[in-house]
Amino acid sequence: MNIRLVSTPADLKKFIYLPYSIYRNDPMWVPPLKMELNGQFNNKKNPTLDHTVYQLFLLKEGNSVIGRIAAFYDTLANDHWREKVGLFGYYESPNDPEASMMLLEAASTWLREHGMKSMRGPWSFVSQEWGMVFEGFEPHPVIMAPYNPPYYNNLLTDFGLKKVKDLLCYYISGKEGYQIPDRILTLTDHVTERYGIKVRQVNMRKYEEDVQHVIEISNHSLMNNWGYAPVTQDEADALARDLKQVIRPEGVLFAEDSNNQPIGFIIALPDVNIIFKKIKGNLFPFGWYKLVTGMPKLKSYRLFALAVSPEYHGKGVDSLLYRALYNSLFSKELWLEINYVLEDNDVMNNAIIKLDAKPLRRYRIYEKDLE
Repeated sequence: MNIRLVSTPADLKKFIYLPYSIYRNDPMWVPPLKMELNGQFNNKKNPTLDHTVYQLFLLKEGNSVIGRIAAFYDTLANDHWREKVGLFGYYESPNDPEASMMLLEAASTWLREHGMKSMRGPWSFVSQEWGMVFEGFEPHPVIMAPYNPPYYNNLLTDFGLKKVKDLLCYYISGKEGYQIPDRILTLTDHVTERYGIKVRQVNMRKYEEDVQHVIEISNHSLMNNWGYAPVTQDEADALARDLKQVIRPEGVLFAEDSNNQPIGFIIALPDVNIIFKKIKGNLFPFGWYKLVTGMPKLKSYRLFALAVSPEYHGKGVDSLLYRALYNSLFSKELWLEINYVLEDNDVMNNAIIKLDAKPLRRYRIYEKDLE
């Protein structure tokens, strides 16, 4: 076995498409769109790369690629965190300690040579696509969520990586008879009356304006959240452009104060992974038709984002947004995965538990000192 730097377009293609061979017999894996995957490594399509320094590695055995890893650091994130945190991601390895060791050692050596003090991951070039599945390998991952075999966790800990943070996921299911608790209805009636808050759908005719509201609220309310870094305008525009293809207005809601100023938002994305699983990552020749015709039928969602302006924290606005989303989307076929919540975000976890949402899965992020 030997490590090879990704240095040519042919190498990059092997790097990007390796999971399609590794997971081809795994019933839980969802083949992502190849077009989208290629875009993650294209500076013109992924503005995160404008402030990211990275190196990709392949692990080869003979003429076959059997593993991969990315080592990188985000200069804007490190400025915000005031740390020299090196990141690793896109990790794929056979269940072989030696193979995994070679990959992780290549990444850690590169990060150390670039002045990083720690190695954290798995991370990716995509917003909120972090962590290794640690618990809850079924059902299949939802849109923009990672997946991996259970043994990956053992390989990371064998290398000396240790847990730094867990990300929790919950779900509600109409098929299981879910109903929003009466206490939430009472609470949110009080919130509406006391603060004069109302909820509206995203205005698709003023989509760019509402995107700005999302950026401003996120950057103010999530600034001190672990792992968060301010979103640049280019990143927000790129994400908004991509999500515009899949969002439904009834799943993107804004809370406004008595002066009609947005003070919070909630975003639930239709789980297009249900369709991606059928088309195996290919839009052509017939995948696009299955996507277009299948989208309106989807009843499964990922709760992708929720944020409330700091001056309204602790006032029940998050519960009001949950209730509004429930009223907007609920049916007997509804599946909503709340993905994800930081394990030590007690306020958010307690609010979700009070909604009677059930635990579903746990992602783990690892870290290792490089000094």
